[in-house]
Amino acid sequence: MASVLCVGIATLDYVYAVPELPSQGTKYRATDLEVVGGGIAANAAVAVARLGGKASLLTRLGDDVTGQAIRAGLAADAVDLALSRAIGGCRSPVSAIMVDQAGERMIISYSDPAMPTEPDWLPQALSAETGAVLGDTRWEEGSLRLFRKARAAGIPAVLDGDRKPSDPGLLAAATHVAFSEVGLAEQTGLSDPRDALLSLGSGKAWLAVTAGERGVWMIDKGEVSHSPAFAVDVVDTLGAGDVWHGAFALALAEHQSERQAVRFASAAAAIKCTRFGGRKGAPTRTEVEQFLRERT
Repeated sequence: MASVLCVGIATLDYVYAVPELPSQGTKYRATDLEVVGGGIAANAAVAVARLGGKASLLTRLGDDVTGQAIRAGLAADAVDLALSRAIGGCRSPVSAIMVDQAGERMIISYSDPAMPTEPDWLPQALSAETGAVLGDTRWEEGSLRLFRKARAAGIPAVLDGDRKPSDPGLLAAATHVAFSEVGLAEQTGLSDPRDALLSLGSGKAWLAVTAGERGVWMIDKGEVSHSPAFAVDVVDTLGAGDVWHGAFALALAEHQSERQAVRFASAAAAIKCTRFGGRKGAPTRTEVEQFLRERT
């Protein structure tokens, strides 16, 4: 069983299904509601666990009822929280999310600005069983510290580049960076995925950008290639990118090639998009393998 350590944010999400996303300040009626754990790193950890890996999450929560609910949801998916910490006097992250009939979403999130960012309490060394580290941009100090330890140990350090990091050292420390389209555009100022990737040059990291139904562009050794997305009936895109990154990190920990890992991750994300409820729709290993067999 491959092991992935995820570092970053965990939230409690209130996910509302609505006929269309709000466009003005008035009352709207939801057709469905899920209260489910969320957050980039936390969703990735759940994806790892459901796909048959051993998932550990290193996150900061408040010592509050919301934090207890977040922990309970993660524990139900067998995510190891031994390295996480509850901070007294702080509030845990929470989000209100609206998903329309096309599966697109609008997110309003809150993270306590008083939450300490210092990573000095993090472990001095990675567990010998750790096969990959995945970090997000919501706690850059924590991700950077763990990425450096991963590089020193010779294991993948995967950054979910959903937005431009404030510390450029985070990109330099990662071995693999998979941007969202927005994150890549913020990083480079370019809208075309191919041009944007090429503008970053051939540094020390393998680079990619996930573009939803348009697939994934990746660059390695100066060459850009494209992996098409799987066609599915989209119900809810919430958490699909997080599931993609968790599956990708797990595949690398299993010593799959980057191209194999992209295909595996794209299948996991595609299945998630067919289900309402954010993280609730993350698939199992059996479901992904069956999905891939049917599309070979």
